Amino acid sequence: MGTGHYFWAIFYFTSLCSASLANNAKINFREKEKKVLDQILGAGKYDARIRPSGINGTDGPAVVRVNIFVRSISKIDDVTMEYSVQLTFREQWTDERLKFDDIQGRLKYLTLTEANRVWMPDLFFSNEKEGHFHNIIMPNVYIRIFPNGSVLYSIRISLTLACPMNLKLYPLDRQICSLRMASYGWTTNDLVFLWKEGDPVQVVKNLHLPRFTLEKFLTDYCNSKTNTGEYSCLKVDLLFKREFSYYLIQIYIPCCMLVIVSWVSFWLDQGAVPARVSLGVTTLLTMATQTSGINASLPPVSYTKAIDVWTGVCLTFVFGALLEFALVNYASRSGLNKANMHKENMKKKRRDLEQASLDAASDLLDTDSNATFAMKPLVRHPGDPLALEKLRQCEVHMQPPKRPSCCKTWLSKFPTRSKRIDVISRITFPLVFALFNLVYWSTYLFREEDDE
Repeated sequence: MGTGHYFWAIFYFTSLCSASLANNAKINFREKEKKVLDQILGAGKYDARIRPSGINGTDGPAVVRVNIFVRSISKIDDVTMEYSVQLTFREQWTDERLKFDDIQGRLKYLTLTEANRVWMPDLFFSNEKEGHFHNIIMPNVYIRIFPNGSVLYSIRISLTLACPMNLKLYPLDRQICSLRMASYGWTTNDLVFLWKEGDPVQVVKNLHLPRFTLEKFLTDYCNSKTNTGEYSCLKVDLLFKREFSYYLIQIYIPCCMLVIVSWVSFWLDQGAVPARVSLGVTTLLTMATQTSGINASLPPVSYTKAIDVWTGVCLTFVFGALLEFALVNYASRSGLNKANMHKENMKKKRRDLEQASLDAASDLLDTDSNATFAMKPLVRHPGDPLALEKLRQCEVHMQPPKRPSCCKTWLSKFPTRSKRIDVISRITFPLVFALFNLVYWSTYLFREEDDE
């Protein structure tokens, strides 16, 4: 008997399970979703113009929690001071009027694609310039209604946002671009925006920017007060660091090369006027073109940027090399004129001496042939006291010769003044440019660390 009872009990239990599964298979959950939507959003049952109640059904402000997912950042424009971003924007709030029966946990949530069916926060992006939704293939938006009345709104949007920049350290700078979201019509008495707890801002892992690197981002609140009330506001600050390698290759190294090429004229012969002039003018025009191209990609600001200091000094060095040749050419021509004048003076003195000697010879011939002359000895006798006294006076007034300096000794190897100018320029220009580089990089790199 015991065995028979066990058999019938198992058979009865199996039959009940099979019947239950058959009944569940017959339930059309899509039809149930339609009925639930008609119950909670039917005519006369829900008014989308009325905001939800506060926390726990109180009359306080409706609380909307926000989080965003940054999908891409396409560009950061220095001229217009703006950046473009594509993101998934999400809002979540509780509306107790939308509670429904989840059929013992079988209905996890209801999905809508029409935002006008339920109440929506009047959020807007305060620093937006342009923006659009994505409708390919279908509108990229959904609304999920959960059994407890919680509503999740998600949409994919692309925005062009204003980003005021400080370019004093350009291109060694960092920029902070903000994304601001605020309520347009509801004050803080009716609507409050809060960042979602945990991870309110997410960024795609393989985010790549051509000239910048996203170092970090910070979330904050930015409530604003006007004469119509106080409005809730959220913001996220994106900290971008400019990639310096691009500017090193495209700007700094070419400018250094142009400055060094301009020094080649110091090693050319001072008589090679066409070569030196062509080299100086070509490097000057190339440097001016480089500077114009750099400024064309930047906005006209009232302050001096780091790149302005660099290009200005490089342009000054190239221009100085051209002026150095003008000075060398002038010194060469003035030295040649002096040499010619010296030759003429020597010839004139030689002619005068020859004429004086001829006149003296003629005077001697005219004198009386019987006249006698008293000739003084030219050789000093050892015992002559007058000669010894004069020798002592000469020894007293004579001083030992000064030892010439190394620079004068080295410069004395170059006979002309123009050649000396070239030789001094070969040393002075590189030394001064190296000193400028030391001061420049030390100043701006330390300032960059201080700003960080």
